[in-house]
Amino acid sequence: MGKAEDFEELRPLLFSIAYRILGSVSEAEDAVQETWLRFDASATRPTSTKAFLSAAVTRISIDVLRSARVRREEYVGPWFPEPLLSDPYQDPARSVELADSVSMAALLLLERLSPLERAVFLLREVFAFGFDDIAAAVGRSEAACRQLLVRARRHMEAGRPRFAADRQERQELATRFFDALKNGDVGRLRNLLAADVQLAGDGGGKAPQLAKAVIGAENVARVLGSVFPLLIRIDVTFEPHEINGQPGAIFRDRDGRILHTLVLEVLDGRIQAIRVVINPDKLGHLGPVADAWAIDREVKQARRQSD
Repeated sequence: MGKAEDFEELRPLLFSIAYRILGSVSEAEDAVQETWLRFDASATRPTSTKAFLSAAVTRISIDVLRSARVRREEYVGPWFPEPLLSDPYQDPARSVELADSVSMAALLLLERLSPLERAVFLLREVFAFGFDDIAAAVGRSEAACRQLLVRARRHMEAGRPRFAADRQERQELATRFFDALKNGDVGRLRNLLAADVQLAGDGGGKAPQLAKAVIGAENVARVLGSVFPLLIRIDVTFEPHEINGQPGAIFRDRDGRILHTLVLEVLDGRIQAIRVVINPDKLGHLGPVADAWAIDREVKQARRQSD
C-alpha cells in the first residue's frame, strides 16, 4: 500500500490515542492531521508504520496538552471533555479497556496525571503497546516509562469506583431516568439518584450554566424537574444516545440544532453524576449549534407565564 492508504488504515487508532490524551475531538483531529503531514514529508518509510504514526500522534498530543493545561486553569466553571458519540477504533481483544477509558469519568480521572503519565498509561493499559514503542513515543527510557506507569496506575486506581455497572443495568436506568425527566416527575427522578449525586454543567462562560454543581438527590431532582418540562414546552427535544460509551442524550432546539449533551454516570443501581456540556465550542463537531442564550431567555419567559 502507499503512504495514504497506510495512514487511512491507522487513522481510527491515531484519533483514539489523541482523543484520550486531549479530551477534545477538534484537537485530536488536528493532531491526526499534523501526524499525516509529518508522515507525508518523511523521506523514508519506517520499519513499522503503526509504531511511527502512534509515536508521532502521541508526541504531538502531549505538546498540545501541555499548552491546553494552561488554558484549562483559566476555564470558566467545570471543564468536561468534548462529547464523543462513537469511538472509530475497535479492537475486540481490548474492548473493555477501550470502552472504560473513553468515559467522561475516566477522562476526568486522567486529568490528574501529568501529560507523560497520561500518554504512558493510555499506550500501555488501553492500547497494549510494548515498552520499547512507548519509550520511543514519549522520549524516555523504558525504565522511566515503567515508573511513569506505576505512578499513573496509583492515581487512577485511587479515583476509580469499586464496582462498575454493567451495560444493561446502565441502559435500563437511563431509560427510566429520561422517561421521568420528560414528565418532570421529581419523585421518580429522586428514586433513581444516588444520595450524593452531582449535577454539573460545562458552559465555559460561553453559554448559560449552573453557578456551581448541584449536590444531593433532592436538590438535583428538583432542578431537573423544574427546568426540563419548560424546555419541552418551548419545543426542545432530546434523543437518548450513547455518549463516551455511557448512557446520555443530545438535546436540540425546535430547528434541530444542538443545545447540549447530557451524560449519566451509573454505579450500584443509582445515577452518581450527571454531566451537561453546553459550551458551543465543544458541540460543533456534532452539527449546527443552537443559541443557548436565546433558549435560556425563552425558558425564563415560560417560567414567568407558569407562575
